[in-house]
Amino acid sequence: MVTQYQVRLFHNRRNQTLNIPHAFEMPSNDVVIRKDGERLIIEPLKKGSLLQLLATLEDIDEDFPNVDDGLPPLDDIQF
Repeated sequence: MVTQYQVRLFHNRRNQTLNIPHAFEMPSNDVVIRKDGERLIIEPLKKGSLLQLLATLEDIDEDFPNVDDGLPPLDDIQF
C-alpha cells in the first residue's frame, strides 16, 4: 500500500484546492481540517448524537411559561 503521494495544489479564487488520491479516500464528504505547525491534518467529521450536543449546553435559569393555562383538564375532554 502506498503511504504517500506527491500532488499539486490548485488556486481557486481565494482558496487552494487539493485532489485527494483514491487510495486516501475519506469515508465521508464532511471533514475537519486543522493546522499543526507546517502540517495540514484532515480527519472525517465525527457526527455526535443529539444527547451529546445537549450535554454541552448550559442550564437555563428562566422559568418557562405554563402553556396549559386556560386549557380544560384532560379528564374533561370528551371525544
